[in-house]
Amino acid sequence: MIRGRAVLTPDGPAPAEVGINDGVITAVVPLGAGLEGGTLIELADDETLLPGLVDTHVHVNEPGRTEWEGFASATRAAAAGGVTTLIDMPLNSIPPTVDVAALDTKRAAAASQAYVDVGFWGGAVPGNAAQLQPLHEAGVFGFKCFLVHSGVDEFPHLEPAEMEADLAELKRFDGLLIVHAENPAVLGQAPAAAGARYTDFLASRPAAAEDTAITQVINAARRTGARAHILHLSSADALPLIADAKADGVRLTVETCPHYLTLAAEQIPDGATAFKCCPPIRGDDNRERLWQGLMDGTIDCIVSDHSPSTLDLKALDSGDFGLAWGGVSSLQLGLALIWTEARTRGVPLEQVVQWMSAAPARLAGLEAKGGIIPGRDADFAVFAAEDTFTVDPAALQHKNPITPYAGSELTGVVRRTLLAGADVDPLVPRGRLLRRGES
Repeated sequence: MIRGRAVLTPDGPAPAEVGINDGVITAVVPLGAGLEGGTLIELADDETLLPGLVDTHVHVNEPGRTEWEGFASATRAAAAGGVTTLIDMPLNSIPPTVDVAALDTKRAAAASQAYVDVGFWGGAVPGNAAQLQPLHEAGVFGFKCFLVHSGVDEFPHLEPAEMEADLAELKRFDGLLIVHAENPAVLGQAPAAAGARYTDFLASRPAAAEDTAITQVINAARRTGARAHILHLSSADALPLIADAKADGVRLTVETCPHYLTLAAEQIPDGATAFKCCPPIRGDDNRERLWQGLMDGTIDCIVSDHSPSTLDLKALDSGDFGLAWGGVSSLQLGLALIWTEARTRGVPLEQVVQWMSAAPARLAGLEAKGGIIPGRDADFAVFAAEDTFTVDPAALQHKNPITPYAGSELTGVVRRTLLAGADVDPLVPRGRLLRRGES
């Protein structure tokens, strides 16, 4: 039983007692009701019990590029940040998760190393349309595709006609297509990314590339009736397109990421390749409009897009944005990053948790996750919302100690993470491997 003055229920924070049995929430009652249990956890007065976060956009990279990250390091980092469920992307592992054999390989790699619950996305690449339904039946939560070069040759991008054909195939069994939406023709007309000036890199990935590709996704989803999801929205210019599509009944959802909501191009020093990601971090006005898109419901959820690499691939010596790997490492920091920014805007903690727990769980169909509700999994983060810390890359659980947030002062500390009602032990991996439809 957990007892505290602030338990984040669907109705907001309230003094409550939470009963747990066999890893499942059995009761949520007012504080003082007198629940009894074999084990009692009492929260401190400055702590809030949150539902464990759900991060549906994590690149674990194992097997094949385990030096970049791995299931042990990624899931420990997740737990340290209050994330109790993550869904692994089908790249940059080798092999990529584009058929059932590759999924089995990845599950075997993860089985003994998961410190939180882990699910898997499949991949949609040229030539694997016949693999989509078998992967769906094997339990992947949906299918990722790129409309532009993915960054790794073994996961090629789809042309728009191939994307639409895959959407039509997924409509047959109500599968979900999640899309990296940038248009290669627009990028081809932009100046090449080279050198240490961030403004030059930003010019190489214009917002128009996102807007054009998102329009293509919307049109294909409208024609097929299939479900589509826009990954890591960076361009606020696309928000009216998305809002109109949703109003028209297009089955569309959208995510954005902490780096687009907490950083701005004007603040990025030249040569600071830790900030490189694709699509890029844009200007301050763009950031403000993304926040508005969250507040009005155009954007559905916030996830990390944790995309790490080894230090050498970030071209730290040269500071050349054209050479550096594009990816931000922030899996452990997401809640503190968003809460630090949200509280200055008057956004309550319960809204932050809605974006980072309930909404991603809903996206993936994880009905047992994302809320402190009887019948749900007893996954929790104990959060000290007024506590502060300074980001030290060497102290993070990520395998490679680099993050654009080094030295940042953040508010909100995850003091304890519980999975299935028990503390996450960094020496004992107890996470489950999830399949679509089972949780």
